[in-house]
Amino acid sequence: MKTVFFGTPDFAVESLDAIMQSGHEVAAVVTVPDRQAGRGQKLVFSAVKQYALDHNLPLLQPERLRDEAFLAELRAFGADVFVVVAFRMLPQAVWAMPRLGTFNLHASLLPDYRGAAPINRAIMNGEHETGVTTFLLNEHIDEGNILLQASTPISPDDNAGTLHDRLAAMGRSLVVETLDGMAAGSLTPRPQQPSREPKAAPKIFKDDCRTVWQQPVQRVVDHIRGLAPYPAATMQLVNESGATVDFKVFEATAETAATAPAGTLVSDGKTHLKIAADNGFVNILSLQMSGKKRMPTADFLRGCNVSGWKTV
Repeated sequence: MKTVFFGTPDFAVESLDAIMQSGHEVAAVVTVPDRQAGRGQKLVFSAVKQYALDHNLPLLQPERLRDEAFLAELRAFGADVFVVVAFRMLPQAVWAMPRLGTFNLHASLLPDYRGAAPINRAIMNGEHETGVTTFLLNEHIDEGNILLQASTPISPDDNAGTLHDRLAAMGRSLVVETLDGMAAGSLTPRPQQPSREPKAAPKIFKDDCRTVWQQPVQRVVDHIRGLAPYPAATMQLVNESGATVDFKVFEATAETAATAPAGTLVSDGKTHLKIAADNGFVNILSLQMSGKKRMPTADFLRGCNVSGWKTV
């Protein structure tokens, strides 16, 4: 099978590498244009581009996916199929081009968690299972016919980072299995037929990261797990002088043995910092004060007296 691969972040590199090692051909790689980032506005490029450069793969970085010159370049490769992993939405002029179409790897068990943040949202919503899906692209986002799926449990110790890595590894296997099946003609695409309204996975914005204490304690802990280590859950505390201090929270556990009004801050000043939710306490294990490094809560408390502090 001759493929053209579309992708951007580390998650996609796993699948690209798997195709390279599988015996299928990667005729070219398509990724996003280089962008300026950081304080020095240095030019940075995607993890997929780095992999393509390291392996001398033909590389395309179109600004516009409908550009005729770009489309002509794609046609010239004569690919059997396009493979998409963590890229942007493709126009029909692109996804309908190969003779076998275009398939996408999505980090959920479709039809649930269509959208940009399926890994985060599954944990934030307290799910106990998720997985990866390959499906054929059509004109609707994440709604094409399913080719293959693989599932995995979400453990209480998982966060978005650990689940990301596990799904990336599962995805690399599923992408190759999908290519093998398409080459053999053994796959039967099946429509997504949800029996209820599918759960959504919209993009994570700043407001989505804010921790709300007025909800069940496990819900708060799942919120923190689902955003760790990036972009990270946030909280605001008011110190004894009345100034607001911003924090990121990375690890927490739920304690239901005692209750207090939601938002109540309790600390022994040495090892633990707890904040009450609706039916228990959220025990914060690691955090980062604005402008400082991430650290265990005990280390933070050794350098900061939180007596008299309150939540916002």
